[in-house]
Amino acid sequence: MNNDQKNKSRPEHAGIALFGNIRVMAIAALLTALSIVLGKYLAINVTDSLRISFENLPIIMAGLFFGPLIGGVVGAAADIIGCFMVGFSMNPIITLGACLIGVISGTIGMYAFPKKENWRATPRVFLPVALAHIICSMGIKSLGMIVYFGTPWEILILRVPIYVFTGIAEGYLIMLLFRNKNFSGLLSRIISKGKTNYRKKV
Repeated sequence: MNNDQKNKSRPEHAGIALFGNIRVMAIAALLTALSIVLGKYLAINVTDSLRISFENLPIIMAGLFFGPLIGGVVGAAADIIGCFMVGFSMNPIITLGACLIGVISGTIGMYAFPKKENWRATPRVFLPVALAHIICSMGIKSLGMIVYFGTPWEILILRVPIYVFTGIAEGYLIMLLFRNKNFSGLLSRIISKGKTNYRKKV
């Protein structure tokens, strides 16, 4: 086995291969940490079963920036690590919902609007945000709360206006980032470099 093969077999090199380059890995880790802080420490508790938070914003950003795989990893990691940090019991259905928020955002953002000039298009941002919240936040996560915690539907229906509000706010914030030429240019260079490095390794 030569040195290149040995390096590829190491866990740290496998991790870099997953993300494309160290910069993408670092940004993904930062977005994971940001989701934990927003969801577990800065959330506004309305009732025992309802809260307002922007924990999904970094997950959606990860999906839109880097695609469904990294978006899913960030979503799952943020939920699992966050639960351990604050002592919450694990709910695999909610973890699945968090993961799929990143997957759905990344899938629609990357494949429904693949051209770079579409990055700043309003549908490329708001369509993934809307579908991610409808399917995952209002659907899958609500199901997880019913199955594991016995939360009644009458209370969970109030999650709809909450996620309409947070979804609009999240979409607007992401649009501001994409329309910032410095930010979008830097993001484009990071993604392009990651793809180049991945091709070289393959």
